[in-house]
Amino acid sequence: MPEIALHIMDLVQNCISAMAKHIRILLMESFVANTLEILIADDGKGMSEEFLERVTSPFTTTRTTRRVGLGIPLMKAGCEMAGGSFSITSKLGEGTAISGTYQLDHIDRPPLGDFVGTVHTLITCNPDIDFRIEIKSDTQEICLDTQEVRAQVGDIPLNQPEVSMWIKEYLEEAMKQANIQA
Repeated sequence: MPEIALHIMDLVQNCISAMAKHIRILLMESFVANTLEILIADDGKGMSEEFLERVTSPFTTTRTTRRVGLGIPLMKAGCEMAGGSFSITSKLGEGTAISGTYQLDHIDRPPLGDFVGTVHTLITCNPDIDFRIEIKSDTQEICLDTQEVRAQVGDIPLNQPEVSMWIKEYLEEAMKQANIQA
């Protein structure tokens, strides 16, 4: 995939398919450590140990419409080609956590892409799922928790235009404050 944001979209769709009700997305850029880290964790149905051992193979998928699953293998390959690392943990009935780290200045690191647009779309298209978006840099830590947003807006859905625009503006401001360059 040409952008990291597209990996995030794909992997969060896996979380949604796994019946997750809470999804955490962490974006952490560190010039000090020369890393860009992505973490996606959910409370979905998780994976068996046997399936987890095979999940980084493109020929392992839970889909019945095709026999290949490329999201996880492509992210793993991208992280490793860009001087980083990849890990996945999962427990059946408890959820899954995927972490990918890229060397920030590596020539093979894909651009971050439209992180704000991706996360905003995920939140507004899945208004019944709770998202915790953490944006971190060497100097800032900013969090958007849709449970907290819901507490403030009451019965107004997150995909209501006014709330949706506020979420997008909040995320844009968070990226500026954290000075994320990726």
